[in-house]
Amino acid sequence: MEYLEPEVARNRSGLRLVLTAGVPGPWGEAAKSIFFVKGIAYLPVRQTAGEADPALVAWTGHANAPQAVQDDEPARTGWAEILLLAERLAPSPSLLPDDPHERALAFGLGFEICGEDGLGWHRRLQMMHGMLSLPDAETHPALETARVIGRRYGYSREAALRSSERVRQILRLFSEQLAAQKKKGSEYLVGRQLSAPDIYWSTFAAMLKPMSHALCPMPAPMRASYEALPPEIAAALDPALLEHRDRIYAEHLQLPVEF
Repeated sequence: MEYLEPEVARNRSGLRLVLTAGVPGPWGEAAKSIFFVKGIAYLPVRQTAGEADPALVAWTGHANAPQAVQDDEPARTGWAEILLLAERLAPSPSLLPDDPHERALAFGLGFEICGEDGLGWHRRLQMMHGMLSLPDAETHPALETARVIGRRYGYSREAALRSSERVRQILRLFSEQLAAQKKKGSEYLVGRQLSAPDIYWSTFAAMLKPMSHALCPMPAPMRASYEALPPEIAAALDPALLEHRDRIYAEHLQLPVEF
C-alpha cells in the first residue's frame, strides 16, 4: 500500500484514511473493510505505531489510527463514527439493519468488539502484560513502544488480570449469537445479510488466531503475540466463530490482506 505522509494528505480532498503502516491492526482493518464493502475510495495516510507523529497531530489533532477525514470535516477516530461516516457516504449496501432492535444489537456487538473494555481492548492489554511485566520493563529500550502504547490505553497489572474473563465473556456472547442466528436460518450475526458486526468480528479475530501468512501476512513478532493465547481463552474460542471469519473474508472482504 502506498501511503501519503500527513503533511501531504491534509492538502488533498475527499476521504483520507489514517492507518498504522506495516501492520494489519484490527481497528484499521475494520475501517478498510467497511469502505471496501461499500466501494468507497480513500487515500491511505501513514501513521507510525508508538511514535508521536507531530505532522499528523498538527493536521487532525490525534496521534492514533485509524482516522477517517472527509474533506474539511473533523477527523473521525472512533469505530462507530467511522461506520456512520461510511453509511452517509454510501448508504447502500448498508451495514446497519433497518429494524431498530437489530440496529441496536449491531451497535452493541460492535462495542463488545471494538470499544473500550471490549475484545480488542482486552487482547491488547494481555499482549502488553506479557512485555510490561518483565523485570526491566520500565527501562529496556526495546520496550519503549510497548510503554507508550500501555500508557495510551490504560495498561496496569490489575487491568490485564481482568482481561481473561472479559475476553471469555465476549467469546461466549458471539458464539451464542451465531448459534441463535443459525437456528433462524441466517449465516450472519445480525439479520439476514452482512452487517458491521460480521466485519468487526472477522477483522478482530486475528488477535486470537490469525489467518495464514498467505492470506494475512504480518511481522513475525506481531503474529507470535496474537497467537500467544492463555489456555482458558484458547479453550473458549468456538471453532464456529473462526469458520464464520473465514467465510466472511472469502465472500465479502479483500484477500490477501494488504497493508
